[in-house]
Amino acid sequence: MRLFFRSDLPLAGDASGRFLPWIIGCMVYLAALALAAALAADNLAARWHADLAGRFTVEVPPAPASSDKDAKLRGITDLLAKTEGVTAVRLIGAADKASLLRPWLGGGDLPEDIVLPDLIVVQSATAIDMAKLSKELTAFDAAIRIDDHGRWHGDLLAFSNSMKILAFIVLSLVALAAISTVIFVTRTGLAIHRRVIEIVHLVGAQDSYIARQFLFHALRLGLAGGAAGAALAAGTWIALQHWLGTGGSGLLPSLSLSTGDWIAVAAVPVALSIVGMFTAQVTVLILLGREP
Repeated sequence: MRLFFRSDLPLAGDASGRFLPWIIGCMVYLAALALAAALAADNLAARWHADLAGRFTVEVPPAPASSDKDAKLRGITDLLAKTEGVTAVRLIGAADKASLLRPWLGGGDLPEDIVLPDLIVVQSATAIDMAKLSKELTAFDAAIRIDDHGRWHGDLLAFSNSMKILAFIVLSLVALAAISTVIFVTRTGLAIHRRVIEIVHLVGAQDSYIARQFLFHALRLGLAGGAAGAALAAGTWIALQHWLGTGGSGLLPSLSLSTGDWIAVAAVPVALSIVGMFTAQVTVLILLGREP
């Protein structure tokens, strides 16, 4: 085992390899942030989908008189409760409506001359015939509107897919850049140590042994730079989470990641180092005239 890891080439002192950890660190930083953003967007879309699944909202314009309003709301809620497939009906109270508007209007009270429409949240276990329900609701008020959140579902799906595609593009570009950089550093190292390699060959060393030394050299440099880049990306993401959490605005989404997501982000520098490791090995074997 000691012979396996022994190095007869002074690769650690190569000027060509000194910038490799910095490049790998920068690429890992960008790749980790891109992956974290894609995972957070997927989690956000999943949470919103779970909240909106099987749920729609009925918006009732305000009635001119409180008695008419109460009677109309009772009739509407009774109709909704009796609709086939509906499992729950909840009228949004004044405090809940104020809470919904707080991110846009702040914590102050609304002017008295502003009257908000009434909102009824309906939960259904099966698909509802919205056209039929809307026609029945017009008997109470022709201005009643049903929001089935279909546009939200479409926007969330498009947003999540866009983030996944963007993350895939960034990861692919980072991998290609890492491979190109490792190839350049390996070719330079072979050129610098050509005489030493020839001497090692004369004493019986095989190409595989020389390739193995470049392999572990690339792995060490990749892990060093990748660990720094991943740590910086994690710090950036945690700081961004903290800023969003304490910003006081309910309009900003949560960027929380699960334990599995953090493991996936932590795997980025390891995966990139492994790619660089085998790239160095294949490059050496090809340049020394042996098929990988």
